[in-house]
Amino acid sequence: MKRVYLVGFMGSGKSAIGKRLGALLHIPFYDMDTEISKRTGMTIPQIFETYGEERFREMETEFLRNFEDEFCIIATGGGVAMRKVNREIMRRTGLVFFLNSTFRDIWRRISTDQNRPIVQRSSKSELEMLFHSRRPLYLQSAHFKVETANRTLNEITQYIASQINRLKNW
Repeated sequence: MKRVYLVGFMGSGKSAIGKRLGALLHIPFYDMDTEISKRTGMTIPQIFETYGEERFREMETEFLRNFEDEFCIIATGGGVAMRKVNREIMRRTGLVFFLNSTFRDIWRRISTDQNRPIVQRSSKSELEMLFHSRRPLYLQSAHFKVETANRTLNEITQYIASQINRLKNW
C-alpha cells in the first residue's frame, strides 16, 4: 500500500478524518501544515507573513517530493492542489480522496479560526469564490470524491477505510 492523501478546502475535515483513519487502520498520520511548521519552526501564519504564499506553496511541493514515510495518511493543506506538480505527485504516489463539503459547512467551521491567514484577510464572499475556484483542482487530484454533507466523521472515516481495504494491493 502507498500513501493516502486527503484533499479539500480548509475546514473540510482533512485533519480530523486523517487522525481517525490512522487510528482505525493503524497507519501513521501526518498533517502537512503541522509537518511544515515543525520543519521551519514557524506557524503557518508566520510563514505567510515572513516568506509569502508563493514560498509556502513551494514548501508544500518540497514536502510531497521529499517526505520519507511511504505508508501513511497525509492531510494536505487546502491549497496544495493549486499546483499541477502537486496533483501529479499525489496521484502517482498514493490514493487521493477529495473531501467534498458544502461552503456553508466549511464557513461554519472556519469563520472564527485565528490560525488561517486567508480567513483573517478575506471576506466570506471572497472565500466562497476561492472555494469554487479550487474545487475543479481537487477533482483533478482525486481518485475518490467523498461526500461529507450529512455524514458524521465516523461515517466518512469508515467509507474511506472500506475503499482503502478494497484496494489494499493497488
